Amino acid sequence: MRLYTKTGDNGQTSLKGGRVSKDDLRVEAYGTIDELNAFVGQAQAEAQRHGKLSDLAGLLTEIQHELFDCGSDLAFAKFNEDKMKVSAGMVDALEPWIDRFIAEAPELKRFVLPGGSALASSLHVCRTVCRRAERRVVTLASEYEINIEVQRYLNRLSDLFFAAARAVNARLGEADTEYVRSAEVFRSPRKE
Repeated sequence: MRLYTKTGDNGQTSLKGGRVSKDDLRVEAYGTIDELNAFVGQAQAEAQRHGKLSDLAGLLTEIQHELFDCGSDLAFAKFNEDKMKVSAGMVDALEPWIDRFIAEAPELKRFVLPGGSALASSLHVCRTVCRRAERRVVTLASEYEINIEVQRYLNRLSDLFFAAARAVNARLGEADTEYVRSAEVFRSPRKE
């Protein structure tokens, strides 16, 4: 198999059902998701090196598959609901992981800076690229009909990356670095 086809040399690329400019909103959205997937792969490789993080390594592999599904859903020239892969169930499945990771980390009172362990730093990169991918999908949705579950998935996924970064630091004995110029902005819910 040849890797190069030369069909994109003129600035066009193929979608499912047509060709568009390489800077088309759909290409920008699923291209940013592809970039995110590469960063998730980097974090997954790091997680595999730690015995305490095998659950996270497995989750990150599943997320990589789901990100491919997200990109696939956005790669149609014309929306076709019957061919969509991302579902509300995929979004809902992220929430117990978020809750679990939040429970592992110390209570949050201030904003935290990305950092701590190398893996937590990688997960913060994933979070920020995920937010950018979400913004690209929001822009896309303002122009084209899309599977809105992709947008919901990315929104929830960025929360997961934040929670996982803090849990990783806790498991590895690394402290989060609080943003010291901030007042306490997060408070525990009142007990009644």
